[in-house]
Amino acid sequence: MIIKVDDKVLFELNETQKKVIKNDIKSELFEADMHRRLQYILEHKYERCFKRLKAEWEPVLAERVESLPTDKDAFAELVFAQPDYKDRSTRDLESKN
Repeated sequence: MIIKVDDKVLFELNETQKKVIKNDIKSELFEADMHRRLQYILEHKYERCFKRLKAEWEPVLAERVESLPTDKDAFAELVFAQPDYKDRSTRDLESKN
């Protein structure tokens, strides 16, 4: 099983590794179970990051705009459009100076 993102191989399970997992998971459910687990990990990471973004920016935006979007993507795009928004890399770089 090869896991790719944007055509780049990120991870590969060899046949022995797959058999080890299939010792606990039915063979006919293996692929669906692996897909579900990967999806859960990425969704969970997104949800946790969004929660922190919202907690940080909701009070700031409440003072700047009349209404806040309830759609997560719209809220995030509003944050990213703020002139004082800085992503993690920028914040880390600035804190070193």
